[in-house]
Amino acid sequence: MSRRPRERHHHHVYVVQLSDRVWNEPAFRKANPAHDICKPCVYVGMTGLDPDLRFDRHMAGVQANRFVLKYGVRLLPELYECYNPMPYEAARDMEVELAIGLREAGYGVWQA
Repeated sequence: MSRRPRERHHHHVYVVQLSDRVWNEPAFRKANPAHDICKPCVYVGMTGLDPDLRFDRHMAGVQANRFVLKYGVRLLPELYECYNPMPYEAARDMEVELAIGLREAGYGVWQA
């Protein structure tokens, strides 16, 4: 019986749509002065888990970001699937780059 080699690239970036109510949070508003109200508010993260599982963990309060726990709506795979999976270092860097790119495009972004 042959053993499959362990997949080296198993980290992911992911984007969670947040309810528009997150805009009532002063810290979120302060972090997004150029938010285009036609674009959604989002949370950008990275994980060694499958993004669906990580989202479920956020919503269950397990190592959850407070904005995702309170305002999380759904994943937005169209904004991140093309990047995954990747090595840890690449995911760490891509999380920041993706957040910056989305903010520059007018999204309201929270990235911890």
